[in-house]
Amino acid sequence: MRRGFAEFVGTFTLVFIGAGATLTLGQALTFARFPGPVAPLFTIVAIALANGLAIAVMVSAVGHISGGHFNPAITLGFLITRRLAPVLALVYWILQFAAAAAAALLLRWIYDALTRNTYHLGAPGLAANISTWQGVVIEGVLTFFLVWVVFATAADPGGTFKAIAGLAIGLTITLDVLMGGPLTGAAMNPARAFGPQLVQNDWTNAWVWYLGPFAGGAIAALTYEWLYLRPVRPLPVGPPETGVIEPRPGETAVS
Repeated sequence: MRRGFAEFVGTFTLVFIGAGATLTLGQALTFARFPGPVAPLFTIVAIALANGLAIAVMVSAVGHISGGHFNPAITLGFLITRRLAPVLALVYWILQFAAAAAAALLLRWIYDALTRNTYHLGAPGLAANISTWQGVVIEGVLTFFLVWVVFATAADPGGTFKAIAGLAIGLTITLDVLMGGPLTGAAMNPARAFGPQLVQNDWTNAWVWYLGPFAGGAIAALTYEWLYLRPVRPLPVGPPETGVIEPRPGETAVS
């Protein structure tokens, strides 16, 4: 439960700040006057930073407790690579989705009906020129980047978890939102989509933000695990300058 509560707090932060930034900026831009393309540019940069900073801060704060998933797609990646017990993955999923719903309920209480309805309580949506399958692919690719970075910095023993994992993961979300935000909302996270969708009762093309992230996250996790984390047999032999640790006697294969 200590791990699960850390996941609850982190996911709550992401939805409250990420979706809340969309609502706040939408509300502010209604009364502000920005010339030409400044308004949409300002909006996407601000939303990207809000989402990225929320994750960077929370991963840095409680990553040492729960691993800092805050995302059912990341949890799935750790489950299918056997880096997380099934019962713990279930606890994570329950609390991640519950946190998303709780954050969305609080946002619904804070913002007026016009803002909530205009911006769908911050729920992700597809641009007019993006089909549902294009949306699935975009969400899948963006989530692939995210889970790839999580595994490279947090799961890999040779990674940099203690040093920059929070920053790297947060920046990955920021760059993903900068590209995919105007196209699909760049949720990259079923819980991030679920909370606003549930509370706002807006399920338009909802499956896009579940199939895409789960598929992209699973592919990234399995690929990184297979390429870099599985034991190499036989152990390679090489001098230290090659980056390969010399095996002890009896560890190499007998030819």
